[in-house]
Amino acid sequence: DSFDIVGDGVKELLVGRDDGTLEIYNFESADDPGLRYDHALSESIASIQGGCVGKDGYDEILASTYSGWLTGLTTEPVHREGGSGEELKLSQEMQSKISSLRNELEHLQMKVLQEREKYQQSSQSSTAVSSVPVFSVNDKFTLNKDDASYSLILEVQTAIDNVLVQSDVPIDLLDVDKNSAVVSFSSCDSE
Repeated sequence: DSFDIVGDGVKELLVGRDDGTLEIYNFESADDPGLRYDHALSESIASIQGGCVGKDGYDEILASTYSGWLTGLTTEPVHREGGSGEELKLSQEMQSKISSLRNELEHLQMKVLQEREKYQQSSQSSTAVSSVPVFSVNDKFTLNKDDASYSLILEVQTAIDNVLVQSDVPIDLLDVDKNSAVVSFSSCDSE
């Protein structure tokens, strides 16, 4: 997307990448765009958009990820500083909003507990039927020309416990910054 997130009258280029990187480029010089800001998310970005969403006067960038999470970056100051001995007073509107959110959170927690209990009861019954859920897998296997390696990226809408990679030829696994996996090698029976 292109959006004037800085507020200088010139639109910046908003880029969301498959590796989860969100970047903001500006066009201060006539040459190439310059990277002004970047932020790393834990999964690939499916869509990105700039605009005024949450509060009037503060522009934001919204990014949706592969599994459906929405992440927002805002220009609204997060911290407010008060003078010495000055207490931060919340408006009546803000207090009611906080109270409403707390009530909604408690309601959702109760609903989750009820559904968990219902699932536990149904799974313990003699008529329970088990089925393996079907998940959509986002996979990419791309060549990195710089170091002549391949990058395997797997995303699914649930936690990944194990990934089995089997190869007929010897392979070396390279560690990367975003990798949180524990690698285990085992020889394969040729038969």
